[in-house]
Amino acid sequence: MNKGKQRCAGIVRWLFAAVLAAAMCAPEAVSAQDAPPPGKAVDQPADRSAPAAQSSPTQEPKPTPPPAQPQKEESSNEEVKITPRQAEELFHSVDEILEFDSKQTGLPIKKEVKRKLTSRDQVVSYLTKHVNDEDTKRLRRSELVLKKFGLLPREFNLETFLVALLREEVAGYYDPKTKTVNLLDWVPMEEQEPVMAHELTHALQDQSIGLQKWMKKGEKDLAEIRKDPTPNDIENDEIDNAREAVIEGQAQAMMFQYAMAPAGHSITNSPALVDAMEEETLTGTPGTKVFNDAPIFMKESLTFPYSYGMEFVVKLMQKGGKEKAFAGVLQNPPHTTRQIMEPETYLSGEKIEPMRVPDFKHDFKDYEKFDIGAMGEFDVAVLIEQYVGKPLSKQLYPEWRGGYYYAAKPKQGAKSDAGATAPLGLLYVSRWSSADKAAEFAEIYARSLKQRYKKTEEVGDSAPDRAAAPNAKFADLLKGRHAWTTEEGVVVIEEQGDVVLVSESLDAPTTATLEREVFGTPLPLK
Repeated sequence: MNKGKQRCAGIVRWLFAAVLAAAMCAPEAVSAQDAPPPGKAVDQPADRSAPAAQSSPTQEPKPTPPPAQPQKEESSNEEVKITPRQAEELFHSVDEILEFDSKQTGLPIKKEVKRKLTSRDQVVSYLTKHVNDEDTKRLRRSELVLKKFGLLPREFNLETFLVALLREEVAGYYDPKTKTVNLLDWVPMEEQEPVMAHELTHALQDQSIGLQKWMKKGEKDLAEIRKDPTPNDIENDEIDNAREAVIEGQAQAMMFQYAMAPAGHSITNSPALVDAMEEETLTGTPGTKVFNDAPIFMKESLTFPYSYGMEFVVKLMQKGGKEKAFAGVLQNPPHTTRQIMEPETYLSGEKIEPMRVPDFKHDFKDYEKFDIGAMGEFDVAVLIEQYVGKPLSKQLYPEWRGGYYYAAKPKQGAKSDAGATAPLGLLYVSRWSSADKAAEFAEIYARSLKQRYKKTEEVGDSAPDRAAAPNAKFADLLKGRHAWTTEEGVVVIEEQGDVVLVSESLDAPTTATLEREVFGTPLPLK
């Protein structure tokens, strides 16, 4: 559910076609004798962009500035632009850094990379010119589904957020259409080289596999195809998220490697230093206010390709060397966020049986399809973190074994309230490693209802107080079938075996039909 439809991995996947950002700050724990870690990274590979990274100087290791010295907020009136002479120096260093990246990755240099000094306005124009009416429609669709899951606040404006983030985060980008690395004229000279180490990795990737063609493999948007998706379609709905993580993970790995090299460190033999750098990814800096104030889902989605992607690449380097981590994975890429988050599942060739899906067209005959997609391991990780915290999320998300959602609105003339004012109906089905893990997730989802709706009242016998001790180890497991009334209709959460079904704001006949398809005859209400 990410990524722009992604997207995010199922819902927000295409978002990253507009902008992807990662805030990287220098950790206080790094001392003067250590290689200086990157500062802030944002990078943009092609139409599926990801702004790249600012970093501390790399020629002479220096101690991290103390926390009391925050970064100056960007202001177009105070920016110091790079001089023509400095630009000439930058252009000269491109070839040297390209050689460094090629040696470290094993990806060959097949041709010269063009270079260009670019202004802020030119960058923003480049990143926004691909956003058309269809993109806006997709953005709105993703926004409403994310709000239904409670992953975005109801008053949150996703388009406004992305525009503001764009101006705050961009530090450089490689354009595969023109085969040009764009260096930004407002980024300080000492921060340019790590940016280039990141962006020139994209140039090497492009020369080896053709980035635009390679990334198109995961462009299918299940909400926009006429036919109902098959189990294989659902299974493959995260391909673009996984490939984005490979591309950005490799580039981020080279940025870290370039920063660490002068002090003799390596990303494969200095895990504590790498962890310290990565830890700052989710915290931002005083100069990244838009990112700092973003909802958990947006922060995690924006940093996923960089943080989890780099960890994936480092693990492959440790297990099979640079050949496996770079050329090898470009030829045989992962296709789910689970494989990125748990590299051992990729290395072992784990196969998870696709989930059987209902006859959506028949079951939702009184509804208009609004959105559909996979709910991958990354999505459930953020969903759990949103409601009970990251420690419990890390414990439970590896137990995920499949999931999908279907969002719909009542047709005009259907029994339910119809039209644009009707609440969005939602079916969400997830599968887990065991019945107890499924029941644990069902309990967490049930606890989320009080945060997502203004009023909730459970139907039937009263249940345990699910609002208590949200960060404690769950003793309660939500077994069987439970239902709640809310201001947007009935919510049903049903666990049977290793599967959890959630129905929100759907009419009773539709919910009953879905239960029969997913489980067989529905259980009686408790």
